[in-house]
Amino acid sequence: MTEKIKPRDKPHYVNNRQFSYAVVDYVTEAQEAKEKGEKNPIVTDYIATCFMKICEGLSHKPNFVRYTYRDEMVMDGVENCLKAIYNYRIDTATRTGKPNAFSYFTQIAYFAFIRRIVKEKKQTDIKFKFMAQANIEDFVSSVDIHSPIDQSFLDTIREKISKIQETDSAIKDFAKEEKAKKKKGLEKVME
Repeated sequence: MTEKIKPRDKPHYVNNRQFSYAVVDYVTEAQEAKEKGEKNPIVTDYIATCFMKICEGLSHKPNFVRYTYRDEMVMDGVENCLKAIYNYRIDTATRTGKPNAFSYFTQIAYFAFIRRIVKEKKQTDIKFKFMAQANIEDFVSSVDIHSPIDQSFLDTIREKISKIQETDSAIKDFAKEEKAKKKKGLEKVME
């Protein structure tokens, strides 16, 4: 029989209570420094480590785990958490009445991940457009265009590019249709 791993033994575990109180202490200290006109204090190692654990743990979720640029997503998440720590509101009411910094910074990391995915998607689209407009043979240096094997390789690349373009345009068309349906539904409700 296999033993169940306790959450505290997992590599990306963050104790919400300790983390939240550490963030509250830091934000209080930063606000006092701001009132005195001093520089912001340096973020503690504990808080920075928690940011890393939160972002790394989030990157292992099923909706992010297969991206090749996962490390960039993690670093974007950590950067955004470091920027957003000064916006953390100590007096925000939660269901339990205690601060919940873990959920706040998890949301920040989540949206940083989404922004990175959008950036990478735009870059991929640019690469595909460039390859489609340029001569594909220029990208493959050791290809003998007259060889049937190399020609089939180039044809496969062209075919994949066209399939990706068709899928992207179908998704965009679907999104436009759904948006139009929602707009019509709202107009009917407003009448």
